Parts: sequence; C-alpha cells; structure tokens
Amino acid sequence: MVPQVIIQFPRRKFSIVQAGIVLDDKLTDVFRQQLLQLQQDVSALKASAASAAEIVALDQTSVGRLSRMDALQGQAMSLEQGRRRERELQKIAAALRRIEAGDYGDCLACDEPIAIERLTLDPAATLCIRCASAREDQR
Repeated sequence: MVPQVIIQFPRRKFSIVQAGIVLDDKLTDVFRQQLLQLQQDVSALKASAASAAEIVALDQTSVGRLSRMDALQGQAMSLEQGRRRERELQKIAAALRRIEAGDYGDCLACDEPIAIERLTLDPAATLCIRCASAREDQR
C-alpha cells in the first residue's frame, strides 16, 4: 500500500498519493484561490502601512531629537516592509501568470515538478527544493 499525504487547505482537504502526485486542474484552482487571497491580504497590509512611511518632520520645536530619530527609524523600517510586500506581490502575480500559461508547479531552473508540499507552504514558489538548495549554497 502506498502512503498518502493529507494536505489541508482552507476549507478543503486533499488526499494525494505520494507516488505520482499530479497537479490537476482542481488542485491548481485551489492554489489560484490561495494566491488571490494572499494578493488581497498583502495589498491591504501595504495600503494600511503607507502612513508610517510618510516624511518625518524635522521641526525640533515640536518633537525632540530622540523622538525624531525613533520616527526616522520607524519610517525606514516601514519603507523596507513596503519593498518586501511589493516583491511578494510581484511573486504572486508571476505565479498567477504561470497558472494562466499552464506552467504553474514547474521549477523554473530544471523544469521538474515542484513538490505539492512546497507549493502548499509557498504557493508562489518558483524553484523545486533541490534547485532552491543549490541556489542557497551558492550564496
């Protein structure tokens, strides 16, 4: 008997046989919905954090030097979070384009299928675990 993997998606459960996992249309649609929800969530976070990245006033009469430094540090952290969210949105958009093109779930480096477990953890993943590990080792 072949062992099975149970993958829990929000409100859905799939049982997939480990030998010969196939990313079919039904499962791809689950990933599409997950990516669209993730895209909405990240966009909402990005919009809500926009005010924290606003320009910090340099008027020392209204704000002390340390408070202004804290505000500048908070602004820098907010700007970096915004950049990271923008990169995440780009990764999600690229994954949605791959779904539409029929290339979703294939490693961009070796064209081998990306493990369903990896896609479950990161639906925008572009590399299989072997290629991702090799890329990390090169750094």
